[in-house]
Amino acid sequence: MKTIKYPSRNDWSELLKRPTFDSTALESVVGKVLADVKQDGDFAIKKYTKEFDKVELLNLMVSDSEFIAAEKNVSDDLKNAIQLAKSNIEKFHYSQKDEIKVVETMEGVNCWRKSIAIDKVGLYIPGGSAPLFSTVLMLGVPAILAGCNEIVLCSPPNSNGKINDAILYTAKLIGIKKVFKVGGVQAIAAMAYGTESIIKVNKIFGPGNQYVTCAKQLVNSSGVAIDMPAGPSEVAILADDSCVPAFVAADLLSQAEHGVDSQVILVSDDEKVIENVINELNRQVELLPRKDVALKALENSKAILINSLEEGVELLNEYAPEHLIIACKNDEELSEKIINAGSVFLGNYSCESAGDYASGTNHTLPTNGNAKAYSGVSLDSFVKKITFQKISNKGINNIGRAIELMAEAEGLDAHKNAVSIRLKK
Repeated sequence: MKTIKYPSRNDWSELLKRPTFDSTALESVVGKVLADVKQDGDFAIKKYTKEFDKVELLNLMVSDSEFIAAEKNVSDDLKNAIQLAKSNIEKFHYSQKDEIKVVETMEGVNCWRKSIAIDKVGLYIPGGSAPLFSTVLMLGVPAILAGCNEIVLCSPPNSNGKINDAILYTAKLIGIKKVFKVGGVQAIAAMAYGTESIIKVNKIFGPGNQYVTCAKQLVNSSGVAIDMPAGPSEVAILADDSCVPAFVAADLLSQAEHGVDSQVILVSDDEKVIENVINELNRQVELLPRKDVALKALENSKAILINSLEEGVELLNEYAPEHLIIACKNDEELSEKIINAGSVFLGNYSCESAGDYASGTNHTLPTNGNAKAYSGVSLDSFVKKITFQKISNKGINNIGRAIELMAEAEGLDAHKNAVSIRLKK
C-alpha cells in the first residue's frame, strides 16, 4: 500500500484513479455469447455451461427436491444468522414505501404519484469461490416488498450441477421459486432476451465478475434496464487519532479480499495513524486464506496524508467511494459534508461488513466513482413512479388560458385546440 503525503489538489484527479481494464477484447467474447443465447436459447446456455462450468445439465430450473436437500445441508446457526439479517433488511426497506399524496396544484387540478412494481426482474447471484447468498437477501427482499410479479434468480452451478446450499435456502426463505442453474454471461443473456426456460425480464440486478459486468453493460445499451454501472469493490476510510488501527486495517482487508482489482483508500491527518494501520495490515493479511488476492489489491491501494479532516472530506467527495467509513471523533459532523458515497459507516464500531450482511442497509452500491450520480439499490430500484392527474371542469377553466398561450407560443396548434375545445364546451 503506497503512502502519499500532502498531495496537491491539482494532483487529486490522477491520484484517485481506479485500476483500469481494457474491455475491448472482452466485449467481443461477451457479445458472441449474448448473440448465441439470443438465437439458440436453452441450447446455447447448456453449451456454455458445459464449457465454462464443466457440467452438463438436463434441466436448468432448480427442483423442489433440490430446495429441500439444500435446506437440510445448511446449519441451524447459519439459518438463524440469515433470518436475523432478513428481518433487519426487511425493516429498513419496508420503511422506504411511499404513501400516495394527492396535491391540488390549484382549484380543480389534482396531481399525484404512485409507485408501481416492475413486473419482471432478474437477479444474478455469483457463485464460485464466494457464493454471495447475502446478495439474495439484498435483492430479493426489496423485490418481494415492492410486489414484483415475476422474480427470476440465476446462479452458476458447481461441477456437480448444484447451486450453493445457502443460496437456495435463502431464496426459498424469502419466497423466490424460480431459480436457475445458469451463471456468467449466459445468465445475463437469458434474462435479457428470454429462452424456452427463462422469461425475459424488464430489469437485471446483481454483481459479478468482469464478464458479467460487461454483459450487463452491453444488454443495457440495447434497451434492457440494469441496476447501475458496476466495477470492482472499494472502500475508503477517513481516520483520525481516535480510530482503532486494528479495526481500520481489518476493514481495508475486508474489501481487498474481494478481488485483485479491488481498491482500498486510507485518508488521515495523522501520519502516526497511517503507520499504525499499515503495520496492522501487514500483520493481519498474513492470516487470511485469500492473502494472495488481498495483497494484489493492496498494490492498487493508497494511504493519503492530508492537512485536515475537512480537506479529507473534500478529497473523498472527489473520489466518491462505494463504501466510506468515518472513524473520527466528530464522525456525525463530518458526515454532514459527504455528498458522494454509496454507503457511509460512522464510528469505530460501524464496520463495512455490517452493511454487507445484516444491519439492514443494502450492499449493492455504485462503484468506480458512480456514487456522484447513482444511488445504491433500494425499494425504489424495483418500482416505477407513475404520475396521475384529474382535472375538473373548474380546473380546466382555471389553467386553460395559460395552456393555450404557451402552446400557441410554441407553434403547437393541436395542443392549444385540445384545451380550446373544452373551454368552448
